Amino acid sequence: MATRPVSDPSLSLFRLLDPTVLADPYPLYARLRSEDPVYWDPYLHSWVVTRYSDVHAVLHRFSADRTPSPDLMRSLGLGSIEPIAAVMVKQMLFLDPPNHTILRKLCSTAFTPRRVEALEERVVSVANRLIDAALAKGEMDVMADFAEPFPSIVFAHLMGVPEEDHAQLKKWSADYAQMLGNFSHNPDGIAQVLKSTADMIAYFQHAIHSGSLKDGLVKSLVEAEIDGQKLTEEEVIANAIVTMVGGQETTTNLIGCGLLTLLRQPDKLAELRDRPEIMESAIEELLRYESPSQHTSRIATEDTLMGGKLIKKGTPVMAVMAAANRDPERFADPDALDFERADNRHMAFGWAAHFCFGAPLARMEGRIAFRLLLDRLKALSLPEQKLEWRENLGLRGLKALRVTFA
Repeated sequence: MATRPVSDPSLSLFRLLDPTVLADPYPLYARLRSEDPVYWDPYLHSWVVTRYSDVHAVLHRFSADRTPSPDLMRSLGLGSIEPIAAVMVKQMLFLDPPNHTILRKLCSTAFTPRRVEALEERVVSVANRLIDAALAKGEMDVMADFAEPFPSIVFAHLMGVPEEDHAQLKKWSADYAQMLGNFSHNPDGIAQVLKSTADMIAYFQHAIHSGSLKDGLVKSLVEAEIDGQKLTEEEVIANAIVTMVGGQETTTNLIGCGLLTLLRQPDKLAELRDRPEIMESAIEELLRYESPSQHTSRIATEDTLMGGKLIKKGTPVMAVMAAANRDPERFADPDALDFERADNRHMAFGWAAHFCFGAPLARMEGRIAFRLLLDRLKALSLPEQKLEWRENLGLRGLKALRVTFA
């Protein structure tokens, strides 16, 4: 049995580099599910799985420990990006138990239901403040004026750093997300990612040593002890970075993609405005329909037979959650937006040990954002414009989204 069969190149996820495919990747995902659901991608040198059952199996059983060590990067002649690898190998996103379990437990304490609930008044205040500014201008770019600053202001407070730093934190977050969401490895972007990584490390080092940290995630990580041992400063900073990036990018893209979806389906926008009691289920459906995180990578821990293909131990596998979330074998009429969909167990926040612990905050931010945007922006509509999608292929988001309102 061939482990790396001859593959149809027109099914490669490399096609997402084409702006027209990136604008609507779901036909490509549908072809993959139906024609080659366990596909060897010759351009990415990785298996790609797209059916719900297979994505579930990969996220549940395969290893997340997939980041090359700094030593390996040097041996491959890629020493210039060693500083990025040195951070990534300490981040829980790329660790397996037991190290992942310890770090996750520490970081997730900032996102307990009680802590998230206590943030609600502040989150509402931030959202209203941003909408007030847009109303005063009489126009709005949803991304620049709301979807980007909204979670970054909330996250600055959550981390215990000054709120006025939120714009800089968001800029660093977007740069670093290029490493988390892209498999294109655009060499032109490496220098900026390196600079932003170094700037974030210096920022958090200063915050830790200056004593300026308020109560929040970073201070909690600094002070945490596990069996008498404390995290190293490098571990604290690495996991503060990945938590900040994941928390900001997911919410930004949920708001941007979700509002675009509603504006393209005015009947659904009207339904949500008229029936606020379905907001929670609507957020879940928007997450399924336009997943902010489209795919993630794992490593096979043993030889595995999947979809009639043999995936060898140690081989990379890309699990496409956005394709799984539209699998007709799992979701009835998956390309339809149904705010009252029953049994909506989507994978927008991942699965199993690496399920996003920031999901409660993202859900609350989404619920508040859509409620206030629909309530306060009357006659909300989508003017003609050329939509551009961020070149981040794994974290789906718009560059800009202009809307009009009364």
